[in-house]
Amino acid sequence: MISRLLLPTLLLLIFTTLPTKAQQRQTSISISGNVKEQSTEETLPNATVLIESSGQGTVTNQDGYFTLLNVPSDTATLLIRYVGYQSQRIKLTPETARQPLTIYLAEAASELSEVVVAAPGSGQMMRASQNISQISISPAQMAGLPSLGEKDIFRSLQLLPGVSGSNEASAGLYVRGGTPDQNLILLDGFTVYHVDHFYGFFSAFNADAIKDVQLYKGGFESQFGGRISSVVDLTGKAGNMNEFSGKIGLSAVNANAVLEVPLGGKGSILVAGRRSYTDIIQNGLYNDIFDLYNDEPTPNQTGGQNPGAGGGRFGRNRQQNTVEPTFYFYDLNAKLTYKPSPKDVLAVSFYNGADNLDNSRNTENTFEGRNGNGGRTINNNTSDVLNWGNWGSSLRWARQWSPRFYSNTIVAYSNYFSERDRITDITTTTEDTVRNRRFGTVENNNLIDYTARIDNEWVLGQRHRIGFGSQVTYNEITYDLQFNDTLNILSRADEGIQAAFYLQDTWSPTDRLTLTGGLRATYYDVTNQFYYEPRASATLQLTDRLKLKGAWGDYYQFANRVVREDVTQGSRDFWLLANDQTNPVSSATHYIAGLSYETDTYLFDVEYYEKDMTGLSEFSLRFSNPGRDPTEGQLFFEGTGIARGVEFLLQKKVGDFTGWVSYTLGEVVHNFPDLSENAFYALHDQRHELKLVGSYNLGSWTFASTWIYATGKPYTAPYGEYELTLLDGSDYRYISVGEKNAFRLPDYHRLDLSASVNFNLFKAKANTGLSIFNFYNRDNIWYKEFEVSEGEVIETDVNLIGFTPSLFFNISF
Repeated sequence: MISRLLLPTLLLLIFTTLPTKAQQRQTSISISGNVKEQSTEETLPNATVLIESSGQGTVTNQDGYFTLLNVPSDTATLLIRYVGYQSQRIKLTPETARQPLTIYLAEAASELSEVVVAAPGSGQMMRASQNISQISISPAQMAGLPSLGEKDIFRSLQLLPGVSGSNEASAGLYVRGGTPDQNLILLDGFTVYHVDHFYGFFSAFNADAIKDVQLYKGGFESQFGGRISSVVDLTGKAGNMNEFSGKIGLSAVNANAVLEVPLGGKGSILVAGRRSYTDIIQNGLYNDIFDLYNDEPTPNQTGGQNPGAGGGRFGRNRQQNTVEPTFYFYDLNAKLTYKPSPKDVLAVSFYNGADNLDNSRNTENTFEGRNGNGGRTINNNTSDVLNWGNWGSSLRWARQWSPRFYSNTIVAYSNYFSERDRITDITTTTEDTVRNRRFGTVENNNLIDYTARIDNEWVLGQRHRIGFGSQVTYNEITYDLQFNDTLNILSRADEGIQAAFYLQDTWSPTDRLTLTGGLRATYYDVTNQFYYEPRASATLQLTDRLKLKGAWGDYYQFANRVVREDVTQGSRDFWLLANDQTNPVSSATHYIAGLSYETDTYLFDVEYYEKDMTGLSEFSLRFSNPGRDPTEGQLFFEGTGIARGVEFLLQKKVGDFTGWVSYTLGEVVHNFPDLSENAFYALHDQRHELKLVGSYNLGSWTFASTWIYATGKPYTAPYGEYELTLLDGSDYRYISVGEKNAFRLPDYHRLDLSASVNFNLFKAKANTGLSIFNFYNRDNIWYKEFEVSEGEVIETDVNLIGFTPSLFFNISF
């Protein structure tokens, strides 16, 4: 009787415990979802999503969306990483694997959710190991680094290997021997052509308005075009989608504010602005920066090769000038993001920034007589006014059509302007004569950019994805250069259209090998030619920790910033469209090979690069008589160049103490046959550069330091002058110069320190700290100015700033 009752009971128990079809464990599945910031629901682009058991993975797109195919099972574990945020492990379940995932990451300083387990790699400031020559940085984590009062994106990029860190007076990036104009700078899809604020001591981007920064130092993929050196892709913050929030900050130079307004769960508005108060309050940092013109003469350290050194022909009467400029800058960011459906994102971005600088000066130099003759006094009255800035805006529509197909469409506008008037009146007084001369330049440059582009990604499989798209850019660029208010040296009004299409294929034939090949084709109507840019890269994971990588590609550039050589006042530059007559289309071929070894704690990375460049342009009056009203072809010089070197990086990624050591050995050689008989080192050439970056967290305190060492840059020096009479009857001083870039400035080095603390102020979060720039007060030379008058050379060492402490304070609500 008992056995008769037990058998049905056992059968019922077995039947009820068998998994149903919906409960059966699934294998080789597909999952998709979004990665977001925990407190604001801001989407996180370029986050890495890995299948922990296999190491396979993907990267989120611009809207934080990802798709993973062929996931081994519905109980697999995902590892999600994003620079500046706590890494997390998420264990799938049969229920969660069947629907789109929403994964929240917390900032490194925030508490983690109890249901999520933190993984190694939390809170990195910089990630350099993902792809060849690609580095991600966290704007939020940069706050702890030393600075001139506040965090700065481009200053942080200059601390990375392969990016020159000694260009203290320029926020522009010199990447692997390239110049700032050879970098494609994108902010929410529109191009920013000039990145300097405040003499270049700050960049034009407010770090509080930026959420993601990707630097491609070379070998970048086919979706990017129009530049021959590197790409900096900036994504602006969308704003807090959950609640009204904001931030107010004060630094030694400027004030800034950020407001974030949610739109009922469908979107948000962010507005961020900065303005310097240097035209109102002249504090210590203001005086330190402007004192760079007032330093005492620095003893020449070029071994007596420089004119005026060591008691040479002009050394006895060499004198220094002083100047005290005044200025202010501002910038404004605004972004509206709206999500009409889970698959669509609409965004409108706006940017405007400008600098207004008055560098006018009055100087007086007295020279003793020779051989019993009387002395003379030279009065210089220089009016030097410079205004520059950028406007930019974009309208973006992105749609995730399916888990496998994504498109991103952008219409953008950008404008860069620069206006400079520099006129000098010289009065020379002797015992019995007074002589007046007037010379100088009036220079205006205006660039307009209209761009429409669409980028698409099609996921064919977990090992195979296709990218394709097109872009049309219309440029209108004007440039005028006038001497002495009367003589037009150059007047250009260019316009042109670039129409491009690209296709790229990323394929992983095995778990350890990834191949990417692509082609970009551009039609340029100014030259009526097609330009083809094949590109390829590969990574081979030799072991779980050791990776080989390489890249090759061709690149073209159609809008170039041309160097205008000016020995006496410092060289300047201006934007022009290439026309293959006076200034050609620039091109470069990249060759990159590298190796990286990575553990959970450390990363060692080394890359060799070589960049062969053609179509480089310079503009010089050195060999032309201005009195003859030369044609454009007599003023432009075409050349080639080669940049090569090797970069080493050792990074400690996790722990209370993090940081990196980077060393770059490189050279940049230019060859302009009509400008110099011999090849010469470029103005930005540096043989050695060493950078040490460290950050230590102690509770709510952060202590950080950076040290930079670099060998000196080349420069050209004059040795005499001639006088010519121009068509308007005025005199022009024609400078005779020595061999191009034959001299070098002294070596550069600098130590910066900082300390900051986070604390609660009533119901708000606050952060304050002290940063010390150039801690041991090194006299680093920015550049040299030369004045040749009456056979005398007046040499001015324009020094960069010395020991400069600055305080900052920020409060978030």
